[in-house]
Amino acid sequence: MRINMTSRDIVKNIFMRKNNDGLAFWTGHPNPASVPNMAKEWGIEPTYEAIYTFLNDDCRWISADGGYKHPEGRPMFDTAWGTSGRPTLSAGGTFADTEDVTEVERYPWPDPKYLDFSDVYAAIERHSDKAVFTGMWSCFYHIVADFFGMENYFVKMYENPAVVEAVTEHVVDFYVEANEKFFAGLGDRADIFFFGNDFGTQRDLMISPEMFRKFVLPSVKRLVAVAKKYGKFVMLHSCGSIYRVIPDLIEAGVDALHPIQAQAAGMDAKSLSQYKNDLAFVGGIDAQSFFVNAAPEEVEAEVYRVREILGPNIVISPSHEEILPNVPPANVLAMSRAAHSRKSE
Repeated sequence: MRINMTSRDIVKNIFMRKNNDGLAFWTGHPNPASVPNMAKEWGIEPTYEAIYTFLNDDCRWISADGGYKHPEGRPMFDTAWGTSGRPTLSAGGTFADTEDVTEVERYPWPDPKYLDFSDVYAAIERHSDKAVFTGMWSCFYHIVADFFGMENYFVKMYENPAVVEAVTEHVVDFYVEANEKFFAGLGDRADIFFFGNDFGTQRDLMISPEMFRKFVLPSVKRLVAVAKKYGKFVMLHSCGSIYRVIPDLIEAGVDALHPIQAQAAGMDAKSLSQYKNDLAFVGGIDAQSFFVNAAPEEVEAEVYRVREILGPNIVISPSHEEILPNVPPANVLAMSRAAHSRKSE
């Protein structure tokens, strides 16, 4: 039941871990190729907003990243600057061969003065009754890895930690100042800071918990602190298996985890239930295999099962926000219906 409660109210209660109905749903952000399939199946306009409205989605993701508008069209971070291009993620980036911290200063680091959030604020205001996930995406872990090349990044943590720390500090300094500026202007128009860094693989973290605590966790804490300063909840996106550092993330002030990649080691609902008094969850419905191959009635049963284990502090959503074209629209609709109902209804 949703008597006198907006979607925004319901999700806020879930993030505060209050014992309420806990009936909330987020579609995620379907792959663009999925949009026509869903629209045709349901007889609606082929737009994201039409899909969210049809599914009675309680949430909207409105990133602030689009607010960076350099007068010369430069991106926030050009990780291939000074190179001949990067054919793969593992290929070396700007700082692949950097050994001296002073070289890091030569890079044209982004300037928060080029941030204009007026369009972002306007978009948020159009969804005042929804739970809006917002803020700069702040994917510092990915960006630093791109600056070095992923494998090289991990090697440099051991061989030249000073350079890694210098690059990380510059990236995070920008995101801290950018989010400070964003939240100062946001006011009470939205409640949830959503930022993302994929720390895990299917089996484990990409680096050891000890290296995570040394090179990554301090930056997470800095970003969380900005949001908390403005009274916002913090939702962290991380694909993969991150169960070994969940206590660290709780201690850092993270309020909710997304997307709960169910097939990754230690990330199934039963394993995560030990944290249900300390965290809210957004996700949990396996999108790697189950969501693609299950029948709609099986999807409904899985929603009830996951909510029974992790609820009521869960927003039902796929275990990855980008619903791919191979997911039957009937399964998406079944997920929404079950997320908004009790098993007995």
